[in-house]
Amino acid sequence: MDKQFETGLMWFRRDLRATDNAALCTALQACRQVHCVFVFDRDILDALPRADRRVEFIRESLVELDTRLRELSGKPGTGLIVRFGKGSDEILALAQTLKAQAVFSAHDYEPQAIERDARVRDALEAQGMTLHTCKDHVVFEGREILTKTGTPYGVFTPYKNNWLASVTPQHLRTHDASALASRLAPRPAELQHAVPSLTALGFEKTNLSELKIPTGESGGLALFEDFFERMDQYDETRDFPAVKGPSYLSVHLRFGTVSIRQLAATALQRQIQGSRGAAVWLGELIWRDFYFQILANFPRVAQGAFKAEYNAIAWESGPRAQALFSAWCEGRTGYPLVDAAMAQINQTGYMHNRLRMVVGSFLVKDLGIDWRWGERYFAQHLNDFDLSANNGGWQWVSSSGCDAQPYFRIFNPVSQSEKFDAQGKFIRRYLPQLAQLPNKVLHAPWTAKPLELTMAGVILGQNYPRPIVAHDEARALTLQRYAVVKKPV
Repeated sequence: MDKQFETGLMWFRRDLRATDNAALCTALQACRQVHCVFVFDRDILDALPRADRRVEFIRESLVELDTRLRELSGKPGTGLIVRFGKGSDEILALAQTLKAQAVFSAHDYEPQAIERDARVRDALEAQGMTLHTCKDHVVFEGREILTKTGTPYGVFTPYKNNWLASVTPQHLRTHDASALASRLAPRPAELQHAVPSLTALGFEKTNLSELKIPTGESGGLALFEDFFERMDQYDETRDFPAVKGPSYLSVHLRFGTVSIRQLAATALQRQIQGSRGAAVWLGELIWRDFYFQILANFPRVAQGAFKAEYNAIAWESGPRAQALFSAWCEGRTGYPLVDAAMAQINQTGYMHNRLRMVVGSFLVKDLGIDWRWGERYFAQHLNDFDLSANNGGWQWVSSSGCDAQPYFRIFNPVSQSEKFDAQGKFIRRYLPQLAQLPNKVLHAPWTAKPLELTMAGVILGQNYPRPIVAHDEARALTLQRYAVVKKPV
């Protein structure tokens, strides 16, 4: 964009970094001077619990972003303006105060965000100002990758193949703001405030620091550098929750403290050099783009099944359903891998990807609970919650989504446990009451002999529950439940 504005306002949202930030670079190129803002949006925050790791992660990342912007500009008084209120109102008011002609931001693809941006655009235009948004959070968005017939993809593998055939160095280029950083403008004296504390925002500290979750650009970079040393083994390690296999970058991707272009470029280069692990990890990054384009092109998935016929399934309801769901949420199902995974999310806000599939399948296909209940629970508890990926994952396990597992594929929680946590290291970490059980019965404690239970200090029904359902019986019920979606022969 050619420079055409005297003053611009850069609105940070889910791109909390100064490095390789497309919207920031666009603003600096288009304006003689640029102010930077982040809004703690009450439309979002008022619905959250008062202790929320995501809010703390954002707050700590903003402290670093503020410092980074001041360092980039090299001028006193520059930095991040932080507001707390209704996002659309705050942006309009601030743009008027700063006499900005334009506001710049990165695209957001969630329905609520699209509605917000439409309100902001209309409000700004009514005052003679403009809103400019650009792609930053994905490599390919919306309708950039289409089938030969010009329609969005609903199946992943051909989408991935087209993605790989279409990507060029231009798609992955770095947006370097340093050359134009002198255009970052000093804040007016009345706006030169430090990033507000959690208390000032009405929130409480969490266990974020105890969990050693690194925040900000520096935290994302440190995790990526650590993962780079393990990337080549990713294909061999990623499915085992007791092994340090994943990148742990998902929360940084969620809030944009890392650049997807940097990650994809590195993985692509390693894949070209023959790394199987990098190729598999790049596939995961492409899945992320895939789910974003599903949400953009088929927004109905935010409310119901991608495959409409799956909306006809009759899920469990009433007090029994509520009791089963509570047991699942609290890790009281009697299946150790499921319960350990739920303990992980409840204690840390993180869950290993293999376990997300296992607990999701268990909720939907062992307990017969509507997948949207699980989707909402994850949305409340995951540090890395992203509507597109969360919805895509839950529709995958429920078989109602695009390119989902077949409805008759039902994970056996015991065999999954034996396969992916054979030594029980993960289970023992999160279920210490089972720590003394031998491996051969750890995955299914109800099969242990009375003496084995006694020696291990396990009392089924007291310090560890009996199974709330029998998997074989539950599987048969699920096949009946899903019969409504069978296609006639």
